[in-house]
Amino acid sequence: MEDHKPTSFTFEIDNFLEKEAVVSSPTFSSGGCQWYANVYPKGNGIEGHLALYLSVANSISLQLGWKRRAKYSFVLLNQYGKEIHKTTEFCQVFCAQVSGWSFPRALTLEKLQEKGFLENNKLIVKVQVQVVEVVNEAHVTGNETMDIEGFQVLCSQAIQVSWIFVRHPDIALNFKPKSHSVKTTYMNLLLKLVEKLDKPPQSFSETELSNTRTELVDLTETGFKLDWLKVKLDEITLERKKTADASRIQELEQDNKNLKAELNKEKIKSAASAAKVLWLEQTVSTLKTKQNKKPKLSPN
Repeated sequence: MEDHKPTSFTFEIDNFLEKEAVVSSPTFSSGGCQWYANVYPKGNGIEGHLALYLSVANSISLQLGWKRRAKYSFVLLNQYGKEIHKTTEFCQVFCAQVSGWSFPRALTLEKLQEKGFLENNKLIVKVQVQVVEVVNEAHVTGNETMDIEGFQVLCSQAIQVSWIFVRHPDIALNFKPKSHSVKTTYMNLLLKLVEKLDKPPQSFSETELSNTRTELVDLTETGFKLDWLKVKLDEITLERKKTADASRIQELEQDNKNLKAELNKEKIKSAASAAKVLWLEQTVSTLKTKQNKKPKLSPN
């Protein structure tokens, strides 16, 4: 592994406060690799924060199995070129599955409004990059892993896991197991649970809800802080109950309609029977009247 010299690239964004969508920098070179930065003026995934991304340029055109390992950070400058804010430096692996890494909490938008950051409504960003490893081509098995906050995860899982840590920084502060293989197993169980809780509430059976709650308790007992998943599971349980109650009400209303329809049928039948009885009674009465009016025969 050969370290390349650190390099930096500075670019400016005019009329920054009017920007809504992501702003991309020109492509620049570092360590023989092409890079670019993305700036999200209104944040990306984390409300109220400026988000900064570093990505490998033209990643789709690179050879199968390519990889870049690099140290990187972002610096915000004032109009005189003086550093006024710098992110933490990270060292990450960039590859086909993860071609970019971010600082979603680079700086609060409130802090960005302070004097010095946006003189003349212009944001000046410097990207610092030091490439420490370059792999242009390699055999790919699909089982390649990388470290995310002490957990070895598949490269295909890296973005999802990293975002879990971004949104819930304290999730694994009290995690008990130390073995890498055990940590990987529990992380996979957590990812499956997260995926399961993304399903529509009405798709859960009572048994599945009970099993899911047991899985959540088991993961919590390992040291994961999963209050956010408990809230989500409670919401699913409540929503499912509402759906089930609404469905039951609909069933009862339909049963009521069916009973009313049957009752109406019986009423019609009863009315028809009553009419027939009345007709018979009237016929008999008419016959009796005729019989009474018939002249009686006199004896000779």
